[in-house]
Amino acid sequence: MIRYLTSGESHGKALVGIVEGVPAGLALSADYINHQLLRRQQGYGRGGRMRIESDKVEILSGVRFGSTLGSPIALVLRNKDSTNWLEKMAVEGDGKGIEKITIPRPGHADFVGYVKYGYDDVRNAIERASARETAMRVACCTIIRKFLEEFGIFIGSHVLCIGTAVLRDRAQLDRAMRKFMKASCGAYKIAEKADESQVRILDKPTEERAISEIRRVKKSGDTLGGVFEVLVTGVPVGLGSYVQYDRKLDGQLTQALMSVHAVKGVEIADGFLNAQKFGSQVHDAFTLAKSAIGRKTNRAGGLEGGVTNGQMIILHAAMKPISTLAHPLKSVDLKTKKMVDARYERSDVCAVPACSVIGEAVVAPVLANAFLEKFGGDSVKEIQSRYKKRGL
Repeated sequence: MIRYLTSGESHGKALVGIVEGVPAGLALSADYINHQLLRRQQGYGRGGRMRIESDKVEILSGVRFGSTLGSPIALVLRNKDSTNWLEKMAVEGDGKGIEKITIPRPGHADFVGYVKYGYDDVRNAIERASARETAMRVACCTIIRKFLEEFGIFIGSHVLCIGTAVLRDRAQLDRAMRKFMKASCGAYKIAEKADESQVRILDKPTEERAISEIRRVKKSGDTLGGVFEVLVTGVPVGLGSYVQYDRKLDGQLTQALMSVHAVKGVEIADGFLNAQKFGSQVHDAFTLAKSAIGRKTNRAGGLEGGVTNGQMIILHAAMKPISTLAHPLKSVDLKTKKMVDARYERSDVCAVPACSVIGEAVVAPVLANAFLEKFGGDSVKEIQSRYKKRGL
């Protein structure tokens, strides 16, 4: 089974990742990973850090002559901004003369990290809890995404709303998206179309309202969140299981999305909206045409009983507004125990477009492990031979 680990601090020398369990014989290049890293850096409303970094990964091991070996793959992604933080983030020394931060930001991991690990400096929590970690997460998960694509499984995303700029006609959008879904890499075609927008919104009027709102909120010193949709096409029937709670694929997918910084809500398709309807309005009736079993609708979002049903997987995730505010909320100085304004750290105004790209990445390992559980082997060729023999 595939697993990955990341290491590194936001302003440390580098982010490091190890991906274990990738089958041998998968074609892989740094350029393929770097394309996804570039997508993560885009989006109207990003902060100054993205003007400093130009994320490029280096593959250190596990790949030879452009093909995976089946051994652990090690990656490194160097932080350009670390040159401005050499003293503050020194690995050795006693830290004397370096300012200790004792004022946490509401909504961030500053306070909980300070208490949990017994720090005397909030900087220790800030550095690892930073969303900068997601750069290496995208790099690691992109390798796994490449594995899925070998079997016709493609992942994409787009943004549904930012702040009060909400898509008003979902039915019209669905009709427009159908032409992209006809491609063999359907979900990723949606992602490519969304990438043409500064905010990854497919509907032009909603896009314009979102950009206008980000611009307005930036002037007021505030931040914005939003909702994005992750889509997966080409998924066969039968991934996941209903026999134990921890093997249900819908639970694993939602956990993966909830692990992304600032994501506070996840649903399968229109899960919350469907809760207000009758069963006859929610469930997807079967169809039969020339012995081919199908559905006219996909309200289940591609998952029934924690198992894939062969339809497109649809996931929604809600990202809260970023916790670092230019006009900060009230906080407490943990050293003096006095009320003060929260500290300001350089940050984005809105990172929902970037978060949607991260969302694409983190679902890949979940799907790949469910796929390997059913069709597994040690090399891509071996798995392909097994996959071709599948039934429905």
